[in-house]
Amino acid sequence: MAEKIVSPGVFTNEIDQSFLPAAAGPVGAAIVGPTVKGPVLTPTVVNSYGEYVRTFGELIQTGSDNYQYLTSHTAKEYLRQGGPLTVVRIAGNDTKRATANVDLTVGVSGSRNTIFTLEALGDGPQFNNFVGTGSALGTDQLLTPQINSATNKQFESGSFGGRSDNFRWEISNQNTSKGTFTLLLRQGDDTSTKKKIIETHANLSLDPESTDYILKRIGNETTSVQVEDGVAYLRPSGEFPNKSGYVRVSSLPDSRKTPAYLNTNGDVNAPYAGVETTYLPPVGSGSYAGAFGLINGYPVSGLHTKQIRGDNGTNEVAHPYNMYLALDSDDNSQGVNLAVSSVTVGTGGYATAISLLSNKDEYAFNLLFLPGIVDQTGTNSNTIINDAIQLCEDRADCFLVYDNTFLTDSVANAKTNTEVRNSSYAAAYYPWVQIQDATTGNLRYVPPSTVIAGVYHFNDVVGQPWFAPAGLNRGGIDSAVRAYRKLTQGNRDDLYESNVNPIATFPGQGVTVFGQKTTQKKASALDRVNVRRLLINLKTFVASSSRGLLFEQNTSDLRNQFLNVVNPYMEQVQSNSGLNAFRVVMDDSNNTPETIDRNQLIGQIFIQPTKTAEFIVLDFVVQPTGAAFPE
Repeated sequence: MAEKIVSPGVFTNEIDQSFLPAAAGPVGAAIVGPTVKGPVLTPTVVNSYGEYVRTFGELIQTGSDNYQYLTSHTAKEYLRQGGPLTVVRIAGNDTKRATANVDLTVGVSGSRNTIFTLEALGDGPQFNNFVGTGSALGTDQLLTPQINSATNKQFESGSFGGRSDNFRWEISNQNTSKGTFTLLLRQGDDTSTKKKIIETHANLSLDPESTDYILKRIGNETTSVQVEDGVAYLRPSGEFPNKSGYVRVSSLPDSRKTPAYLNTNGDVNAPYAGVETTYLPPVGSGSYAGAFGLINGYPVSGLHTKQIRGDNGTNEVAHPYNMYLALDSDDNSQGVNLAVSSVTVGTGGYATAISLLSNKDEYAFNLLFLPGIVDQTGTNSNTIINDAIQLCEDRADCFLVYDNTFLTDSVANAKTNTEVRNSSYAAAYYPWVQIQDATTGNLRYVPPSTVIAGVYHFNDVVGQPWFAPAGLNRGGIDSAVRAYRKLTQGNRDDLYESNVNPIATFPGQGVTVFGQKTTQKKASALDRVNVRRLLINLKTFVASSSRGLLFEQNTSDLRNQFLNVVNPYMEQVQSNSGLNAFRVVMDDSNNTPETIDRNQLIGQIFIQPTKTAEFIVLDFVVQPTGAAFPE
């Protein structure tokens, strides 16, 4: 409250101009690639590897061996330091979702018999591994996927599901006096005697007026990919947000709803009184009555000896051997078709995923990884890398780490493939690295970007984004068993000259990232990763902090508000060794009356980035006895 000024005196006021905007939430990385399960082409944020596994799965169970997508390996490396991480699962745009009808009569299906339909939130055939034999509970026969070793073809859309990643439903605790029931979701590899319940929804109701109405408690939202002016976006539908982590209610006919099930006295209302069991789902479980059906007409109750692909329902699958070695052909990477569907926006695959991520207002990330996409001139993968680099340059707030060699490619291959690139928003590394799969205990060779994700995140946690993610202090790859090739000094010189960052091996010090060049050809401060990421960090902060100034009165007070926010942040970056010097100008010199009349607010930020010491030159001068040392 202002002081009242009547008689002479000295009056003081406090004007606090030290307010800082609320800090934006942490901005992590984004990974695009196939996963075992989970929503297709829906950017999803996870904050731990456990959350990633619950949402997207981990192991691919094939025959007697287990495998992981490179997406999973990369997520584990990055999330070792915490989240957030945005994951976009790749699969065909027409991938179907498994559904299950909850019927009035157990074991009998039909539109008039169905009460409501559940749909898996994850695209692809998440079906039951147990098969029914006519009883409600079915029998304990495990599904045994077969290997097509002759063609060695991958699973087409990356929807191959591990048995524990499947699930089924069960109805229990039907209460006709209240009109409620309990829905259980069970893990697909459990038995009727040893149930593994993954989600419980108790006291559900079909009464739209009830707080326990099934649509309110479980949800019915879904999204579909749409394209407008060549840019993909997600169109939502459904009135109730999904609260289940596994399913939504995709159908509940009006004829199956029970409005006003109870009267004011708590008694069952007509027309339900006396025939309550004809409105509520009966108690039942198992794969015959509780399975999530396969797609495109495959029956629930039959034993399928081949896993089902998620894009078109054909029963063909193969051993994922090439996931870790050759990454298959130009048309296929980890089972994902890289032809038309992955290079055309709107038809699914990488092109659609990258287009979705172009919306910087909706998706925040500062690093991008595409594990399994290897840049080779004239290939589909090359087109995908082009799109990813363009995405980073257009957004100007993220940086791409990509792969440009297969496992056995030479130093010359790495140089050739990188020299055609020219962007300060991308970096490439060489060679591949062997890691131990902690889940299976197997040793796998993986592309560099898989482990570099962990290096960048570690650098940001123990240092700053504007520090170099390289060297013995922050560039060590502690998860690496060995590099596929131990580089010489000459190899490292050749690679660095062509803007390829070497992964070196030093006795007693392990496998280490030993370079931090971007793919920019012209020598400037921005040909280094730490400077590019410094600019990304500064621009992101200034842009987000300035958003609150929009539509305010364009006066000197508004300019001062900007300066009072930006200057302290720049000083903080300088104190943390990001800048040698800076100057922020926003005054009458660049905000003339003409500028103000155009409704513009102009500012200039001059910076001198701190450079890294990449070359240490030491002169040892041998002098004769008695010579005086120079001061």
